[in-house]
Formats: sequence, structure tokens, C-alpha cells
Amino acid sequence: MIEVGKKAPAFALKDQDGKSRKLSEFAGKWVVLYFYPKDDTPGCTIQANDFSAGLPQFKKLDAQVLGCSPDLPESHCKFIAKFDLAHTLLSDPDKKVMEKYDAWGEKNMYGKKTMG
Repeated sequence: MIEVGKKAPAFALKDQDGKSRKLSEFAGKWVVLYFYPKDDTPGCTIQANDFSAGLPQFKKLDAQVLGCSPDLPESHCKFIAKFDLAHTLLSDPDKKVMEKYDAWGEKNMYGKKTMG
């Protein structure tokens, strides 16, 4: 887990439109970066909808909301269209950025080891 006050790991990932997005392009702004395992699943859809609904409050704070999952940009486009999401989704298919942020790895769920 990244400690408070520590610099966030740099990244360059494609967004839903295939455009490369770097953390450095948001320098001087607050960034809300959330991770989720898969587009269009029940829990992830609730999470994405909640962030999208909260955008007016985040914008008042000059904060940019970015969601990140292993899904490809094409999947993100469908997810955004289906639920009318209003924020950027990033694609991390090899999960390297998710691992840097300790958002992907082996977990113990109900006594069973799983990746997520």
C-alpha cells in the first residue's frame, strides 16, 4: 500500500479511446485513482456508477477521477456506453500498474487463494 505523503508511482496507460494517459499530465491536481477487476460485473458497476455520480463534487475540488482495470479499451467503451459513465477508464491488461499500487495480487477469499 502506498503510504500517505509518498509519491504515487508513475504510469502511462491507454484510456477507453486508446489515448495514452500519464499520471504526470495531472500534475498540480488531485487524482482519484480507483482500481477494479472487471468491467460490467455487479460490484464493479456499482463502484463505477458511484464515482461517476460523484463527479460534480470531485470537480469542485479540482480532482480528476480515473478508473483502472485489466480490461481492454474496447471493453471500457462498451462499459461507459452501457452505464453512461462520465469519467476516464484506463486499461492495464498486464496488471503492472495495478501491482505497483498493490491493487492486484494473491488474496485469500473465504479460505481460497485467488488473484485479484
